Amino acid sequence: MNLKQQRAAALKAAQDIVAQAKADGRDLTDTEQTEVEAKTAEITDLDEKIEKAAKSADLIARIGSITPGSEAKSGDEPTPARSLGEHFAKSVGAEGFMNLKERGGYTVSAPEFKVATDPQATPAVFGVPVLTQVDQTIVQAYRRQSVADLMSSGTLSGNAISYFVEGAVEGAYTTVAEGAQKPQIHIADPTQVTDALKKIAAWFDTTDEMAEDLPFWVSEVNNRGLYLLSMFEEAQLLNGNGTGSNVLGLLNRSGIQTETAVTSSADNADALFRALTKVQTATGLVADSLVINPADYQKLRLTKDANGQYFGGGFFSGTYGQGGLTTQPPVWGLNTVVSAATAAGTAVVGALKPAATVYRKGGVRVESTNSDLGKFTKNIITTRIEERVALAVRNPSAVVKVTLL
Repeated sequence: MNLKQQRAAALKAAQDIVAQAKADGRDLTDTEQTEVEAKTAEITDLDEKIEKAAKSADLIARIGSITPGSEAKSGDEPTPARSLGEHFAKSVGAEGFMNLKERGGYTVSAPEFKVATDPQATPAVFGVPVLTQVDQTIVQAYRRQSVADLMSSGTLSGNAISYFVEGAVEGAYTTVAEGAQKPQIHIADPTQVTDALKKIAAWFDTTDEMAEDLPFWVSEVNNRGLYLLSMFEEAQLLNGNGTGSNVLGLLNRSGIQTETAVTSSADNADALFRALTKVQTATGLVADSLVINPADYQKLRLTKDANGQYFGGGFFSGTYGQGGLTTQPPVWGLNTVVSAATAAGTAVVGALKPAATVYRKGGVRVESTNSDLGKFTKNIITTRIEERVALAVRNPSAVVKVTLL
């Protein structure tokens, strides 16, 4: 492909990009603008090469028309050749042009010149990328709210929290006749409960070079570490058995209520509402939270009516085509957390804000050091992420464990 053909191809490529943007009724994207600018620069460069080639051909033609006898005068300094044509003419000389045909042609070497039509290609030595730019954008996963977000939060100055769980009410109010004996009610003595702080922790290593050269990646690892901490904390708040260093979770608390779906999975939604009613009946509190396994939530979310319409809204619009689509719409208006921390077939309904409090001492700690064991001499940084947490459940009957089908 000669210079003019290269220019035509570059011009057409730029025109096609602009034409497509106009046809779409939009401005050029950043990528398209960069490409058009590159093509424009290429056209300008090719124009210069074409002009130089034309001048060179013209000079060669003019030298060929010079007649003998026009030699430089004695004493004149020779003029340096300014182009390949001039260099050729000076090398051949006047007689050379006259006898060129008879001599069967003439060849001259001019190492200081390079043919303008030879394109600059990538040398073979650069076949392997020398410097690759790294896209430092990391698409983070969706960070949903956790079970801890459904509860109240508090801080501790000691290493444990003691509180009182109200006893059962004995007796009841009633109507009485004039002068008749009134009934007595009695509230049983409260039970003192103590929940100690438990530590949740993990660590990981990074090299000095990674911390210096890829700070964006280190920050992402830290953020992921914090998210994984919250997920383990969630499992402890729900299922912890309270032994050793484990938190005593909601589902293992004495005094929580239970509800079970009957007959078939079609009763699951009703069972959740019955649990909601149990909370209010037993405590006077209004249930505000639901924790449900993804598999159980899927069953509810994909439930349809007799007309084949999703109760929770379709995949393009809200319920019965009204409103926008919500990714995880709440069930019965409760703050709903869809989490694998609760086993499939088990859901938790409760008035968690007033009934439970998550206590943390010192918050979440993220600390780093390079003096751990022999890591200083290896340029390794150890990062530790930890927290101390305790769960207080002041009103266990405000929590209902629901068994689903």
